Amino acid sequence: MINRRQFLGAASAFAVAGTPLRAQASLQVVATTGMIADTAKVIGGDLVQVAGMMGSGIDPHSYRQTRSDIVDMVRADLTLWHGLYLEAQMEEFFAALDRKRAVTPVAEAVPVALRLAHEDYQNRFDPHVWMDPSLWTYVAREIGRTMGDLVPEHAQALQQRAEDYVTELTALRAYADDVLSTVPQEARVLVSAHDAFRYFGRAFGYEVLGVQGISTESEAGLNRIGQLVDVLVQRQVGAVFIESSVSERNVRALIEGAAARGHEVRIGGQLFSDAMGPAGTYEGTYLGMIDYNVTQIARALGGSAPDRGYRGKLQQEGSNA
Repeated sequence: MINRRQFLGAASAFAVAGTPLRAQASLQVVATTGMIADTAKVIGGDLVQVAGMMGSGIDPHSYRQTRSDIVDMVRADLTLWHGLYLEAQMEEFFAALDRKRAVTPVAEAVPVALRLAHEDYQNRFDPHVWMDPSLWTYVAREIGRTMGDLVPEHAQALQQRAEDYVTELTALRAYADDVLSTVPQEARVLVSAHDAFRYFGRAFGYEVLGVQGISTESEAGLNRIGQLVDVLVQRQVGAVFIESSVSERNVRALIEGAAARGHEVRIGGQLFSDAMGPAGTYEGTYLGMIDYNVTQIARALGGSAPDRGYRGKLQQEGSNA
């Protein structure tokens, strides 16, 4: 639950101190997830300074705002958050912040008709839209539009940069289609720690099975693990995947369960699901994150991909992250 006294106290402190809302010429932006922060940096360029709230390996489903997060958002010109119930623990805070500052849930720009229903909550949607670059184009345009509203003198430039980035996303989607189509049809089964890849599966024609539900807060029971072991054995699935922001305990349980029934399953690698790779790396960008996942999945399931991925920048050449 939001600490309202903490929020109001931070807001009052800056008001009393007279700290300007824009201490520098550039637009001050706070973004919750790494995917949003990276996209805002690319589109905003020199016009913005973006502070990312959640770094590599951070699970947004369970994240709660810290005192320093509150201070940053109160001071910022704009806070970009994902929405679609991803930052479930922070929704009340954003509702309060929205009454005082510019706040935008950027993923809610994805048309309802293109969203997948949430498995655990009625009238909510699966938030993992970044797994399909085609859907991320809506987010990119929303980020450009939102920033342009705050600096109208630069709105046209920001819109053009957003469109340039959309072109990149479209090319990445085409590349991913080509690479993932090299996996034999019968092998297109993606098993991972939680259901973060449903949009990926729909986009590229893969069956996606997660030990946990859409949220990492959901529990993985013995029945679910047993059901997935049955699938691994019956369909002779040879690889499962761990995730950078989720415990690998349940995936290990799948491997052990299959081994007990005489079927060997290996870890196909570690995928970036709810967070990107380390800061300062290609995998720590949105394009790099998707490029890495596509390369990793294709190779582990019997397909092929260029040695260093889509842009020749992969540092780990499809090895474990």
